[in-house]
Amino acid sequence: MQQDRILVVDDEERIRRLVRMYLERANFDVDEADNGTEALAMALDVNYALIVLDLMLPGMDGRDVCSELRQYRDTPVIILTAAGDESNRVHGFEVGADDYVVKPFSPRELVMRVKALLRRTGATQNEQQQSSLNHVLSFPGLVINVDARKVLVENIEISLTPKEFELLLYLAQRPEKVFSREELLRDVWNYQFFGDQRTVDTHVKRLREKLGRASDRVPQHIHTVWGVGYKFEVAE
Repeated sequence: MQQDRILVVDDEERIRRLVRMYLERANFDVDEADNGTEALAMALDVNYALIVLDLMLPGMDGRDVCSELRQYRDTPVIILTAAGDESNRVHGFEVGADDYVVKPFSPRELVMRVKALLRRTGATQNEQQQSSLNHVLSFPGLVINVDARKVLVENIEISLTPKEFELLLYLAQRPEKVFSREELLRDVWNYQFFGDQRTVDTHVKRLREKLGRASDRVPQHIHTVWGVGYKFEVAE
């Protein structure tokens, strides 16, 4: 069976080799890049299962790489960022990253994050092969094909990042239920973010913008509940 291929991007060879060693032990194939320009070219040429991307890169930094990549591919991205650098983490999410790991980091934790993100996005080969049900959620102007991970707005397919899709699906599966930002961070991101509740707001904003490219009414399905969080609601 073909193994999932992961791209590791960092300008420090020591970090690339360490991450590569642990990922290969976990039965992943690994490619490396030491700068943003090369990484983007590789990411557009190869359909990677996931990309581990350092933010601070020479030339084209990780945020620019992720932003440009998101125009063409929905590849899951885990960003590497310096400890305590909240603004960079938030900016990473704004340009489409799905998770982050703070330097210095545990290679074992990184591998666990990689596996967890692949499970959540359905990106592993096994999960793709095992997916046989055609589970579809339908609302006025909006169709969500769960297993195919496709979203149609007014019969137009909309390209969402893995995290944007998961957020939309999570809300749409529970219409009328109000979720706090803390709940969404816990359940959609699967662990707590401390001081990063803006991550939810940023993803909701990007999600509404993408849905709004094909419809005026569909973005309104995602309601802001002031002082609390968000809910999915379809007007009669």
